[in-house]
This record gives sequence, structure tokens and C-alpha cells, in this order.
Amino acid sequence: MNKNRLTVALCALAMTALTASAQKTKKADLFPLGNYEELTDTKPHDSDAAWAKLVQPTQLSWASIDTRYRRLDIPKVKQQNMVSLKAWRGERVNAQALLWTNVDLDDVQITVSDLRSGNSVIPSSVLRTNFVRYVMTDELNKDGSGCGYRNPADWDSSVVADVLDINKTLPVRRNTTQPIWANVWVPQDAKPGNYTAQITVSGKNMKPMSLQLKLQVINRTLPAPQQWTTNLDLWQNPYSVARYYKVPLWSKAHFDAMRPIMKMLADAGQYSITTSIMHKPWNGQTEDHYDSMVTRIKHIDGSWTFDYAVFDRYVEFMMNDVGINRLIACYTMIPWDLRFDYYDEATNRMKFVKAKPGDNAYTEYWGTFLRDFARHLRQKGWFDKTCIAMDERPMKDMQAAIKVIKDADKDYKISLAGIYHDEIERDLYYYCIAYGNDFPSEVLARRRAEGKISTYYTCCTEGFPNTFTFSPPAEAAWMAVHALGGNYDGYLRWSYNSWTRDPLRDSRFRSWAAGDTYCVYPGPRSSIRFERLIQGLQICEKIVQLRKEYTRTGQKAKLQKLNKMVKKFTPQVVPASKRALAAPMVEEIEQLLN
Repeated sequence: MNKNRLTVALCALAMTALTASAQKTKKADLFPLGNYEELTDTKPHDSDAAWAKLVQPTQLSWASIDTRYRRLDIPKVKQQNMVSLKAWRGERVNAQALLWTNVDLDDVQITVSDLRSGNSVIPSSVLRTNFVRYVMTDELNKDGSGCGYRNPADWDSSVVADVLDINKTLPVRRNTTQPIWANVWVPQDAKPGNYTAQITVSGKNMKPMSLQLKLQVINRTLPAPQQWTTNLDLWQNPYSVARYYKVPLWSKAHFDAMRPIMKMLADAGQYSITTSIMHKPWNGQTEDHYDSMVTRIKHIDGSWTFDYAVFDRYVEFMMNDVGINRLIACYTMIPWDLRFDYYDEATNRMKFVKAKPGDNAYTEYWGTFLRDFARHLRQKGWFDKTCIAMDERPMKDMQAAIKVIKDADKDYKISLAGIYHDEIERDLYYYCIAYGNDFPSEVLARRRAEGKISTYYTCCTEGFPNTFTFSPPAEAAWMAVHALGGNYDGYLRWSYNSWTRDPLRDSRFRSWAAGDTYCVYPGPRSSIRFERLIQGLQICEKIVQLRKEYTRTGQKAKLQKLNKMVKKFTPQVVPASKRALAAPMVEEIEQLLN
């Protein structure tokens, strides 16, 4: 069999195996994309007697976007029939309403009107409303972090409001509170002015109830998300989508399922595409491990063939269908388990090279691949936007890997998310360091002059700020603004959609605090924390735009006031013990920017 035919045969074999793997899921493990029942809230709550004392059996009011309201408690809110929001053109703004009742309501639905300002109209299609659903969560460790193996029985678990549901109607049971999330994405061509819209909630066993939403559109324009300056890097997991949606890997159905999920990420300003160029780069740490998007074949004569069919298809999908096209991150040359897969033609089986950076076997395996990969990337026109990416690896291993990369092609870009090492900093095009650490000021200035990327990341280590399902919502926005407060170019987090076994109902995971592995849900469904993260990224872009304007127009006082406020978004000013400051700080800087 010639090499081309062998490659085709192996790819077909691999696709068959992957398809079979994706279809092995037992019926008991399958969960719906549409209607579903939330898990039971077992925490103490307001009594039936307390609910019976409601002056009106069903009530509706605006509430705070900074609070996750308890499902079985009567909300302590001041009745508000109107909410006032401000937005730039092109910006998304949020509001939260609450419906609470002591009678059973069926087929509850939400309708919205157009936003009107005199003769100017913003269509109702930009005003999105979602029922907020409840998901099981847990808590931080006693040391204040969210890391380490977890037995659910050992942790205080509860249900919290987070999921923004896609269902248009919902039953609301007696003695419960049902949050409603409202989001307005103002068109970039909207006419500035003061707009008003009506949001009406209706259903069986209730009279229709309405709230008023007022929106002031300011005469400033936010660029489209893919033009935002702040570098957002949330790692995507296509394998998780295949498992949950019960579709064969890399089939049309798989790409169809991924499209709206990844489009939601593109609309948040995502910078890079996450690809895997080896089997289990993170040793299967998530519910669905990453596999290699590249097939490696070692022939009888010792030569190698590399098949990039899956890699190419995924990258082209993310670039052309989804619109994420600024960077391709290829993980990883230094995995947790130093075993590297390939198909051995001589024995007709999959084998693994076990070698560490610096070993001859490691150099041969990766050097051979990287030379061919560079050729392929140049042929596709992708070489200049590709990074060979690694995370949290020791410096000596990084130095050995960097040598192999540069020997293969001196122009390769390299990235690392991990501890700062001055010894390798110059070799890294994209360097991401942990929250609370700083780049030396002179190094950061030089990196920016060289066009390099310097960001920060959070993971399970940080109790604050974070996007666990139990984290206060404002922390997600605060965390984004810290990218500028800490003088970074952006923010990285390792998990966008590495879903748990039952992600719509239970965000707890075996290794880390609940919600650590994902911030959006199947459906696709957004979340309160994801929407607040977007809010923070928009704040960053506003800061960037106003800094340019104030500098260009010589408005030094305004620039100094803005910079002074931005510099407060640091762990030195807001340590974990003062996390309650996050919400008022986000509100304060929004007021200044508007």
C-alpha cells in the first residue's frame, strides 16, 4: 500500500473509532437540550407560611444583576417597575428581573416590544430575554482556593442561578422565585437617544405583568467584538460537544452543534483557536479528553507521514464559519504524561514514544513533525498566526522544547501560560502569567514594542476573582478589567466548554470547584457569569478608546482620572478579603465611562 492510500485508510480507521467512541454513551448518561428538570434544592428556605403572606400571589420586579437570587426564598427587593440602562452603540447591557409566586404558573412566557425614541426604533430582536435556571454548585476549600480532588459528600452543595435558558416557556412552581435575564445588544448604527421598551410576562393562572426598560444610547461606538483590543483566550473543547450532543466526532452534525457554541465565543471577542496536536495533552483531566488533531504515521523504512485533515477542517471551521482567526494555539509539546502517540506501519498498531525534553527520542519525534508542520502551515497561509503552545511546565523542559522548535524552524511562534522566567521570556511570542504576578515594566514595554502578547490567567487556585458557579457575578467583569488594571494585554482561562457529565443540572466536578471547567452550557445557553465577563471586556475596550481620545485631544485631567480608577483593579487594592468591592467598582467605572 502506498503512503497516500495508507494515510486515507488510517484516517478512515481513526474516524470509525472516534465515531464508535462518541456513540458508546449509555442512555442513562444522556441529558436533554430542551426542557429539563433542575436538581432539588435541599437547603433551608422560607416556609410555606411565609410565602402565603404575600400581598399579591404573583409579583414581578426589576432586581440587581450582582445577586444570584435563591429559588425557594422570597426575594428581598424593593419593587421596581422601571430600570434605566446606558450603552454605547455596539454594546451589550444587562438587567435582571424577578418573578415570584405562591401559586403554580404554567406556560410562563416573556414578550418584548421594540425600543422607541420618538421616530427612532431599535427592533425588539436585539432585546434578548432568558429564564435563569438553577444548577448545583459547591464551595471553596478551607484554604480559600478551588483546587483538589472532590467527593461531593464532603462539600456543602446548593443550587444557584446561572444558566440562561433557551426555552421560551416555562412552568413556575408555587413558592419559588424565577429570575429573568434581559440583554440588549445595541446596533452599531443606532441613533443616540433615550429609548423605552416594555417587557411583559404572562402565563396560565396569572394576569400579564409588565416592566419598563429605559435605555440611553450614547453617541460613542464600540467596535465589533473581533476588533476588541483585549486578548481573550478561553480554551475550547470540541470533544465535549461530540459527547454531549451524541454525534460522531468531526461529522457534519458535530460541526453543526459546535457552530452556535463557538459563535457565542467569537461574539465575546475570543482571540485564538485551541487545537491539540497530540493525544491527551492534559492527561485526560476533563470529562472528555482532548485527542490529537494530527495523525502521525511511521513507515517501515523509518520515514514519517503526517495527516492534517482534522486539524485543517477544525481551523477552517473556526476561521471561516465562526470568525475566530487571529491566532492558532497548538497544544502541547510538554504534556503531563510524557508519552507521544503514532501509528507504526511495521507492527500495524498504535504506539507511544516515552521521552522527556532533551532526550534524543523526543528531539527526533518532535523535530520531524515540526519541520513538516511548518511546511504545511505555510502552504495554508497560517504559519505567522500559529503558536506552539505549552502551559505550566518547568523552565528546563521549556528550554529543551524551545531548542527543538527553533531548530525545526527559527520563525516559529511559541507561547507559554505559567510562571515568569526571565531566561526564556525573549523566546515567547505569547506569554501568560498567573494572576497576582507582574511582568517587569521594562520587559513589558519591550514586548509591546516587539508586537508580542503578554497576558494573565486564573484557574482553580484563585478563590477571588473567579467564575465558579458560586462566584459573585460581578467578579467576572472585575476579572476582565484587571487585564488593564494589571497592565496586561488580555486574559486566559483554560476552560470554555469542558462540560461535566450533567452540565445543565450539576456543575460540580471531581477535581475542582464547581463551574471551573466551563462557563457556557449546552443548547447553547449562556450564563450570568459569561455575560458579566463580556461586560468586563467591553469596559476594557471603552477604556482603550477613551485613552486614545483623551491623549489625542489633550484632556489630561480626564485621562488621569480614568487611569487612576483602572489601577484600582488589582489584588493589592482588592484582595480576596475585600471581594465585596468588586460589584461597586464595576458599577463606578461604568458610570465614568458612560
